Amino acid sequence: MPKIALITGGSRGLGRNTAVHLARAGVNVVLTYHSNNAEADAAVAEIVDLGRKAVALQLDTGDAVTFDAFASQLREVLKENWDRETIDYLVNNAGIGLHVPFAEATEADFDRLTNIHFKGVFFLTQKLLPSIVDGGKIVNLSSGLARFAYPGASIYGSLKGAVEVLTRYLAKELGPRRIAVNAIAPGAIETDFGGGRVRDNPEINKQVAANTAMGRVGLPDDVGGAITALLVGETGWVTGQRIEVSGGQGL
Repeated sequence: MPKIALITGGSRGLGRNTAVHLARAGVNVVLTYHSNNAEADAAVAEIVDLGRKAVALQLDTGDAVTFDAFASQLREVLKENWDRETIDYLVNNAGIGLHVPFAEATEADFDRLTNIHFKGVFFLTQKLLPSIVDGGKIVNLSSGLARFAYPGASIYGSLKGAVEVLTRYLAKELGPRRIAVNAIAPGAIETDFGGGRVRDNPEINKQVAANTAMGRVGLPDDVGGAITALLVGETGWVTGQRIEVSGGQGL
C-alpha cells in the first residue's frame, strides 16, 4: 500500500520540493497552505503529473484553535481519497522568516514566530498523534541558525533550537509506538523564504557560499531530497537526531 505524507506549508519552497521528491518516491501527499490556493493547486497538479494522488488543505499553523477541526478534516479527506484515516509521515515544515535586529524585535514579532514555529509544531503534532501509524516517521524542520548565529535571526534561531529539543522529547515519548522523530536543519537555501534574501541578494549569496564547505548556497533539491531519504529509506532506527543539511555552512 502506498505511503501517505502530510506536509505543512507544502505549496511552496522547501515544502513543495519535499512533496515532489516524495511523489517521485511513490508517496501520496496531503499538503497544507496558508492562503495562496493557486500555488497549492499547482503543487497538487505537479504531484498528480508524477502519478501520485495529492490533496491540499488550508491551515494556519499559527492558530492552534483550528487544529481540532483540521484533524477531523484530515481524517475525512484520508477516508474519501484512500479509504483510511491515518498517515505514515508528518513533515512539520510551515514557517515564515523575519530579519530583525535583537534590539528592535517587538513582542508582536516574538509571538507571531512562536505561534508558527514552536507552539504550532507542538500542538499540531499532538492533535495528529492518533492519525499517525505506529512505525511512522515525523520530521521537524529546524535551521542551521540554531547552531550558528547571524544578526537578525535571534527569534527564529532560538525557536528552531526549541524545536530540536522538542524533537528529542517526541522521539523518547513516541518510541513505544516505533515512531521515529528527527529534525532536519537546512542551511541557507535559495528560495523565496524571508523575502528571498539568500536567493535574490548577490552579496548575501556570495557571503554564504564563501562560508560553506561545499562552496555554494543550498538549493531546494538539497533539502527535499534529504527529507525524502530520511522518510522512505531504511532509517527507522534513526530517531531523536538533528541532521543538518547545509553543505558545511559555518564550519
